[in-house]
Amino acid sequence: MSNTNNTSESQGSQQSSRRTQKPQKSQESQESQESQASRRPRPMEVLREARAQLAELTGMTAETVSSFEQTEEGWALEVEVLELERVPDTMSLMGSYQVELDAEGQLTGYRRVRRYERGRSDARGSGGR
Repeated sequence: MSNTNNTSESQGSQQSSRRTQKPQKSQESQESQESQASRRPRPMEVLREARAQLAELTGMTAETVSSFEQTEEGWALEVEVLELERVPDTMSLMGSYQVELDAEGQLTGYRRVRRYERGRSDARGSGGR
């Protein structure tokens, strides 16, 4: 009889250990997915974070993102910034900044590539010289 009890006890412990192992595996895969997700931010998260970081560094309001692309090193954006507010608004000075971020979405560098009045059309890229 003790042999039967040991067998049923050992089967019960094997079943309970199997039950506890399954959640651990799914928990490990979930943690792995979360760590991968934290390394690869979503494009909208990158955009928001880039605008916030640039505004914090420059003290100027980042208004729009006019270009956005993923690169081998991370991300490259062109952000339009309000540099000097004037009245009327069409006379305000804007700056276009090239912003570079690493793969995690952290700003690694920026530079102003042009400065213009908000109300002026852009001669660059219009096709005419």
